[in-house]
Amino acid sequence: MTLHVWRVPPARLGALLWRVARDRGRLRALPGARFAKVLGTGRGFTPGAVDATRWAVLTAWRSRSDAAGFELGTVARAWRRIAVAECRLDLAPLASRGTWAGQQPFEPDGPAAIGGAVVAVTRARLRPVRAVRFWRAVRPVAGAVAGADGLLATFGIGEAPLGWQGTVSVWRDAAALREFAYRGEAHARVVAATPAQRWYAEELFARFALVEVAGDRSLIGWAGP
Repeated sequence: MTLHVWRVPPARLGALLWRVARDRGRLRALPGARFAKVLGTGRGFTPGAVDATRWAVLTAWRSRSDAAGFELGTVARAWRRIAVAECRLDLAPLASRGTWAGQQPFEPDGPAAIGGAVVAVTRARLRPVRAVRFWRAVRPVAGAVAGADGLLATFGIGEAPLGWQGTVSVWRDAAALREFAYRGEAHARVVAATPAQRWYAEELFARFALVEVAGDRSLIGWAGP
């Protein structure tokens, strides 16, 4: 699996919008692409945190050769022509719970790896009548994750400006992620409230081994070595 992140300057907004509109369907037709999404990003996961100059493409591939082929293909080259910075994360699925657009695209291919950095991807489609209450509830979580021990990078992702949000976070190791997810007070409160509040029409949580980071790490807010 790959996560590409690009920085596109405001002067190229027209070309950016064309890429987003064209590639939503084009990506799914690429050889070896089992699942693909063009995603907007943000500094966090609330509507006011949107970063209109940073975009991402998340793709699950059937093989490593398919992923390598994408790097040389027309879609990736088109993004590079309009971008001023790029970062690519190569990921190996470790665990996944829930669905994304009715699919389970991140099922592990084999035994979970031990040790090393991990990446958590969350995604939720909010119920419109509960969206405002959800955003209020998660504000303390945003503050808590920013100062979490073992956090290397984090940013928000979204398929639409409102209601289709998620996060990407990179952690020093699986233990650091578990410490935040299950022992962090703010996060634990939101998790405990989720069944009663029924915020989500659909949700997914997936964990990956970070195989490689290539390119400009500052693009994803990297704070690690």
